[in-house]
Amino acid sequence: MDSLKDHFLIAMPSLDDTFFERSVIYICEHDDKGAMGIMVNRPIGVDVEELLDQMELHPSAEQMFSINEEVLVGGPVSPDRGFVLHTPQQNWINSVEISEYSMLTSSRDILSSIAIGKSPDNFIIALGYAGWGKDQLEQELADNTWLTIKASPELLFNVDHEQLWQNATQTLGFNFWQMSTQVGHA
Repeated sequence: MDSLKDHFLIAMPSLDDTFFERSVIYICEHDDKGAMGIMVNRPIGVDVEELLDQMELHPSAEQMFSINEEVLVGGPVSPDRGFVLHTPQQNWINSVEISEYSMLTSSRDILSSIAIGKSPDNFIIALGYAGWGKDQLEQELADNTWLTIKASPELLFNVDHEQLWQNATQTLGFNFWQMSTQVGHA
């Protein structure tokens, strides 16, 4: 299977009543060893300003007004670990380029910059990540658990979290809820 890096996984309706119900996951890494992604549509109930305060990275008064982003649940793995998915901006200690419009950084220095108003143009802060071992994601795709679409900066950074699953499914061109959750062969 080709790499799904820089793609979205869209949860199928069969994932109702699970951790991943109506989730959209941005795949940051996918190779023969497994996959890693960040769920990008589930707020955790904490805004960025509050997170920065908890980390003793107190935003200036001007910056507090402009930070209205929510921190997201990135996935069930390492929920105490933070990740910043952002538009390209260099000079962070632990950054990986995912695409021409996205990078993933896991170091505190980017949060310090966000607090003082030197943030990337667009960013998402998430706690935890979704991970798959060797061939696990491929099996979930074969089991009809996820659909995939090529990611876009518009969907990633400019769609409200509550609307992202619906907007991502609409790009597929059919009514998602009419799909069967059963896999069969003719």
